[in-house]
Amino acid sequence: MTLVARCDNVELWRNRTSILHNVNWRIHLGQHWVVLGPNGAGKTTLVDMLAGRIYPSRGRVEILDEVLGKTEIAEIRQRVGYASPALAGQIPPQETVEKTVLSAIWGMTASWRESYETVDVQRAQALMSMFEVADLKDRDFATLSQGEKQRVLVARALMIDPEMLILDEPAAALDLGGRELLLSGLAELARDPKSPVMVMVTHHLEEIPPGFTHALALKEGRVFASGPLENVLTSSTMSAMYGLELEITHTEQGRYTARMKS
Repeated sequence: MTLVARCDNVELWRNRTSILHNVNWRIHLGQHWVVLGPNGAGKTTLVDMLAGRIYPSRGRVEILDEVLGKTEIAEIRQRVGYASPALAGQIPPQETVEKTVLSAIWGMTASWRESYETVDVQRAQALMSMFEVADLKDRDFATLSQGEKQRVLVARALMIDPEMLILDEPAAALDLGGRELLLSGLAELARDPKSPVMVMVTHHLEEIPPGFTHALALKEGRVFASGPLENVLTSSTMSAMYGLELEITHTEQGRYTARMKS
């Protein structure tokens, strides 16, 4: 299988505090990963590393055949799409939805005097349609709901036609409708054989879109479990990780739920 990214004995320290410890991970072409675990487990830190936004204190991170710290970071970021709630704060309030998506081509969060080819505009339209925001293309970004903003940011992350897509809690703070619209778009993307490898951070099993294939469970900065989704998202593994008696169910539609055993 074609290797897309790998972490070898990765550690990260901040102010003498261990954030990640001895993380080993392999991501292959055709896989879609969910990263989950308790608060403070290091999930966002790890995917930020895969996006080339932070460096390990120790160990080796390889992204699309490039070693983090030994290559121009711009070369990695041109090939990795990234979306997170924090990114929304970097978009100018009066930037239109369409320009927010298009400006990703230039690696910027705001448009200036850039010009775009017809094929770029068409791609932006197709991505906005996939995530149900095409009718909002002329709206200012600041006027959108949280769910609309998140769907725009995912469309934006896909604008560069990335080889890997990093999504940090894309469904955080969304209402039920906003969450389901987002997951529908991600499920559609996962079904496409030409889609990029996806890595998504979440706190909730209910937010895992159908079509995701693997899970990495982190606890206290260490890998607790890793592998195919059905092998990791079991009642016994999740109960052990969270220290609760949990019952995990998997529906015929490919969705997961978790609840405490009564």
